[in-house]
Amino acid sequence: MIWLGRHYRGISHVLAGFGRIGRLVLRIASSRDDIDVVVVNDPFVDAKYMVRTMLCSLFGFLLGFLKCVSILCSSVINGKQIKVSSIRDPADIPWGDYGAEYVVESSGVFTTIDKASAHKKSLQPLDFSVAVGKVLPALNGKLTGMAFRVPTPNVSVVDLTCRLEKSASYEDVKAAIKNASEGPLLGILGYTDEDVVSNVFVGDSRSSIFNAKAGIGLSSSFMKLVSWYDNDWGYKFSLSLSSYAL
Repeated sequence: MIWLGRHYRGISHVLAGFGRIGRLVLRIASSRDDIDVVVVNDPFVDAKYMVRTMLCSLFGFLLGFLKCVSILCSSVINGKQIKVSSIRDPADIPWGDYGAEYVVESSGVFTTIDKASAHKKSLQPLDFSVAVGKVLPALNGKLTGMAFRVPTPNVSVVDLTCRLEKSASYEDVKAAIKNASEGPLLGILGYTDEDVVSNVFVGDSRSSIFNAKAGIGLSSSFMKLVSWYDNDWGYKFSLSLSSYAL
């Protein structure tokens, strides 16, 4: 469990779990000036294990310097000390003492609202749902699609087949997506009309990159849209900055 303290609008973060997700979020936080990683809590992690954060066959070495100071039960990355603890019950972790306001549960253990809510016993109340129907009520029960892993170590693609409420050409749809990618969804939604392969998007922090050449307009109301995303780096990047939208 990693505490991410950000000196922006007084918001502090906690990331619970130091597996694949936790390690990549630590990498992202270490590359930013507005996020500090202060505490790592995981029942199976000690300070020496954190050195693995530097190593990744997909993203290479972590920029900066990390060393283990096991006597102090801490590690140092880019000159900043990170405390390491191994408390099993999230209700016993004194997140409040660290000034944390938000917890992102990513240990893979506390996968229900009731279990994950144990963190809230040491924090201010917070309740939100990631269900599409609750985040975007207008799409509740109307959106379906397919995502599949392509045969590469990283990066996935979404093949979305949709029926439009109003008639439009594929060119109209492309223009709307491009405008959104350059406007309100800048940095979240990407757009490309180039010939690309999956490896182009390794390390891309955007949540979705629309591939204009890969889609097709089957009719004036029936479209097939294709969009790429880095299922590893992109997700962790969004996770580490999720409280910007809260």
